[in-house]
Amino acid sequence: MNATVPTAEALRGALAELLAGLPPKQAQQAVERLIVNYRGSTPTDAPVLRDRSDVVAYAAYRMPATFEAARSALAALAAVSPGWSPADHVDVGGGTGAATWAVDATWDAPRRTTVLDWAEPALALGRELTSRAPSQALRESQWHRAVIGSGLKVPQSDLVTVSYVLGELTAPAREAVLAEAARAAQAVVIIEPGTPEGYLRVREARDHFIAAGLRIAAPCPHDGACPIVPGEDWCHFSARVSRSSLHRQVKGGSLAYEDEKFSFVAAVRFPARPVVERITRKPQIRKGLVLLDLCGPTERGLHRETVTKRHGARYRAARDAQWGDAWPPADEG
Repeated sequence: MNATVPTAEALRGALAELLAGLPPKQAQQAVERLIVNYRGSTPTDAPVLRDRSDVVAYAAYRMPATFEAARSALAALAAVSPGWSPADHVDVGGGTGAATWAVDATWDAPRRTTVLDWAEPALALGRELTSRAPSQALRESQWHRAVIGSGLKVPQSDLVTVSYVLGELTAPAREAVLAEAARAAQAVVIIEPGTPEGYLRVREARDHFIAAGLRIAAPCPHDGACPIVPGEDWCHFSARVSRSSLHRQVKGGSLAYEDEKFSFVAAVRFPARPVVERITRKPQIRKGLVLLDLCGPTERGLHRETVTKRHGARYRAARDAQWGDAWPPADEG
């Protein structure tokens, strides 16, 4: 498995090299236009990233965060499918390729990579970025223009990713993309923003994949009905994003990091070993105890576990546990 840090550093370096000549004021103006576009309503036949300035703004503003969210989701899939790695990867609506870089950070086996997107400027910039990558799989990736919606054709592939795309589509287009991804993939991973709306799109995808005969590999511990009541809560996780000086400059922030909230589902056609339970909120550490909010098997659903000092090694593991981790610890599972 590749080391995540070198891949992340390579991506940041490629972004910095590509964007070094962009005046900060111009970058910030492009980011502001991009935010307005994303908060509006985008029809399925009009991509958000329409020209190079939009694409440059997206790469500087969003690509590090979408990379980390995708990396976290893919790591969850890798953890429950040891020994499996994709020989083929198709990134649907891949834009500038954040999920493609994340796949490379997760598996080091040789692979054929294809990115499909409807915005030629995004494809062009993605090609430029991967041409600077240390990985041969990234440098040899193929980038093709395709309408993401009805009529989409995805080649048969071990892995299909659909990252931060479904929110741009109409309901019929979402249905078409999910159906085509399920048909083509041995494993499919959907990633959306960690908002109530993003979670509902992920939940829709989860239901679709179960109906299509796939198994849910992550983050859920089962294929049963999701125990969350829509409108009362939503399932999401958090990925820590290191900010480069360029990233801080474009975002107008001073912190060296940010936390990207995301929702995801991974479904497979091969045997996987889903976690027994998963931590669904940041663990609450109190004096002498840790409170863990968990999603478990269907008979347990959402519940809270209190781990105290008298639990010994389990307590120490709980103090080190992170939001999104499997539970119990691997040596107890």
